[in-house]
Amino acid sequence: MGVRHGTAPVPLSVLDLVTVGAGHTASEALRTSVELARSTERRGFHRYWVAEHHSMPGVASSSPAVILSHLAAHTRRIRLGSGGVMLPNHAPLVIAEQFGTLEALAPGRIDLGLGRAPGTDGATAAALRRTDRPGEGADDFPQQAAELIRFLDDDFPPGHPYTRVHAVPGPVQATSPGGVQSPHRPTVWLLGSSGFSARLAGSLGLPFAFAHHFSARNTVPALDLYRDSFRPSALLSAPYALIGVAVLAADEEREARRQVMTAALSMLRLRSGRPGLVPTPEEAERHPYTPMEREFVDTWNADVVHGTPDRVRAGLDELHRRTGADELMLVANAHSGAARLRSYELIADAYGLPPA
Repeated sequence: MGVRHGTAPVPLSVLDLVTVGAGHTASEALRTSVELARSTERRGFHRYWVAEHHSMPGVASSSPAVILSHLAAHTRRIRLGSGGVMLPNHAPLVIAEQFGTLEALAPGRIDLGLGRAPGTDGATAAALRRTDRPGEGADDFPQQAAELIRFLDDDFPPGHPYTRVHAVPGPVQATSPGGVQSPHRPTVWLLGSSGFSARLAGSLGLPFAFAHHFSARNTVPALDLYRDSFRPSALLSAPYALIGVAVLAADEEREARRQVMTAALSMLRLRSGRPGLVPTPEEAERHPYTPMEREFVDTWNADVVHGTPDRVRAGLDELHRRTGADELMLVANAHSGAARLRSYELIADAYGLPPA
């Protein structure tokens, strides 16, 4: 199945944090992810990514490869990937093996989005063995990414210490007696919220995903830097950039506002060092916001495209015009899975994406 735009200006995709609302379990959140992946596949969304986070009670996506293997078993066509795997938390060989396995499970459907942040706080990053291994922090991200790509392609040069180390499943199987070369390998993306990864993605000729949903002020400068830095590669002849967009559509304006307030209060608590489950709309309404807290949630919600389907469509169209993004990846954070599912259905309806 090709990408079905309907009247959308570019492909629409999904970013899933596997959010856990108060009164719900991680098992329920993961079941919602399966339902959401199948629903958005039916409606012609292009790809479905999950993001690595740690030590956050309201986010159950600490193990993207595990979740993606489950989603691969419940879908047939939609691309699946990480948005992203936080590379400094892991040995490149391990990631190459995990995503080589995913590619074998879902041939031609796997994206490997790489980020250089820890996806958590400093103490948790240390527990992940990120900060107590010299030379393996975020500053070494370009070297780590290059090593990972070498493992995926199985092309370390002669004399390299890893020449005889192979990521399996991977290309080495084709060079073994009786081996058959797979026509696919995971597509590597670089993720970022600043100019660092934008410039690196451009110089390597890789597709780039920008986190507009939490770094909106940097979006246009980062995309300009990516395009200016781009050098054609075997993977891409021209730059390709998607942006993550926080979005929530509901049948009524007031309901959309109630739902986005749950995500805003959750983010407020996270930024205050008190991460928890995503609160209910009622809890978000009752919360005694201080003036500073009110300013934070208002500023946060100003970058969330929310409202009725027509209003959301207009907001997404305007964002596309302003950024020139090649793809919009929508992240709908709310307390209930039902609200998230409904949001994507309404957006699909607004753009005329026909049910399969």
